[in-house]
Amino acid sequence: MGSTGVRSQRDTANVAVDWAQIDGFDRVAPLPKQSRVPGRGRSLAHGPHVRIAYAAIDFLLVCLGGISIFCLRFEIPHSIAQLRQLLRTSPGQTYVGFFLLSAALVVLACVTQDLYRTPRDRSLLDETFRVAKATGIATVLLVLFIFISGYKDISRVVVVVAGVQNFLGLSGWRYLKKKIVTKRTLRGIGISRVLVVGVGKMGRGLASWFTENPHLGYAVCGFLDTHKNGDPSVLGTVRDLRAVALSHFVDELFVTLPADSELVKETFLEARRLGLNLHVVPDIYDGLGWRAALHKIGGFPVMDLHEHPIPAFGLAVKRAFDVIGSLLSLILAAPILALTALWIRLDSPGPAFYLAPRVGWKGRRFRCYKLRTMVTEADQQKNSLRDKNERNGPFFKINNDPRITRCGRWLRKFSFDELPQLWNVFMGDMSLVGPRPHPVDDFERYDLEHLRRLDVKPGMTGLWQVKARYDPSFETSVALDLEYIESWNLFLDLKILWSTLPAILRAEGR
Repeated sequence: MGSTGVRSQRDTANVAVDWAQIDGFDRVAPLPKQSRVPGRGRSLAHGPHVRIAYAAIDFLLVCLGGISIFCLRFEIPHSIAQLRQLLRTSPGQTYVGFFLLSAALVVLACVTQDLYRTPRDRSLLDETFRVAKATGIATVLLVLFIFISGYKDISRVVVVVAGVQNFLGLSGWRYLKKKIVTKRTLRGIGISRVLVVGVGKMGRGLASWFTENPHLGYAVCGFLDTHKNGDPSVLGTVRDLRAVALSHFVDELFVTLPADSELVKETFLEARRLGLNLHVVPDIYDGLGWRAALHKIGGFPVMDLHEHPIPAFGLAVKRAFDVIGSLLSLILAAPILALTALWIRLDSPGPAFYLAPRVGWKGRRFRCYKLRTMVTEADQQKNSLRDKNERNGPFFKINNDPRITRCGRWLRKFSFDELPQLWNVFMGDMSLVGPRPHPVDDFERYDLEHLRRLDVKPGMTGLWQVKARYDPSFETSVALDLEYIESWNLFLDLKILWSTLPAILRAEGR
């Protein structure tokens, strides 16, 4: 505890409690025997001087990479003097300025990606992804600078090669750093001794997580609770905080008790007097706060108990996939659409295309384009056929619908009637994959819970079509739609599209 004088210079492993075999608190580990004098290793690891050192390393690596690229671009010098002479030339000075600018942009981009505050619970994949984003941003800015400024001495190939080299160099040294830090932590260097206030589900879960992930650098000393219950892992009540913290050389406190402002204030004052780091882990709303995202809005801490299931980046990727997929499909399907449109006109009186009013994302109405497969008076005849509906709930479907034309039955079998919906996808009213759009009169029969299926754009095909195409239950359809929304990823879209193809080839449409 540094200046407070509450730490001892002896080996803290001697005071660690061995609870490895105690029932109900398995795997709580004492400090490793190699641990030396305890210190605020975690706090110092994120201090400003360490962040400056990280930024300096990044800057130096980019500059060294720039020198290597410069040497390969022109000629490899045989001595330092020859390199200095080469750098004094006009191309050399241009490249020096360019790589200094590149290093500065890379460092600034790394700041935006929070790469100079590296918590130990951040995964290597996450950190590598952040480095990729940072180097990518810096590279794009450099290309724009060269384009706008009109400099022609710097090759764009050099910029791209430098970007790749920066990514490899910066992610590589971070990998080595993470390995070194992890090894030091497992040896007991930089360990923080933790006292958990609260012995409930959240407290024990947090302690187990620390124990199962020793690379995080936390060693759990035990618990405090509102009352002692005979459990050896409970070292005392909350009122015993000072005595327990001093006797067990505690570095940090984690409060996991249900929200109690007075308790938190008392704990905060005592922790400040002792020089301890204090963390409050929300355990609110019957556990709904567990794993919830926490961020700030206008300086106020906000906990996200629920948010849109598909993030903004995912929606952008999905939209890009829809635009490219629908455009290519429309080009390939153009001859089929022309032939089927001619067949429809010859088969029955009326237009070849049917503009069906549908309800889509957030209840917005749009015109859904289809090839006409029914007689022109089909909508007027729908209410008179309601008593023959073969589906449950607000969903109208008759297998042998008398309104379907002879041509229409063939088109429905192979789902050709839905090809014009590719235009809806291209225009943004629909997606290639999603819940099917329902007619307006079916939508007006929705219950309140059914509206959740409209949280995403409707699709040409979806999970219901490949899993329960002939299930008459509307509730099953809604359940599958919600399952799709909650578990969306691009791979799932590709999987559904792939599973739809066999159904089309088997002529399973009705």
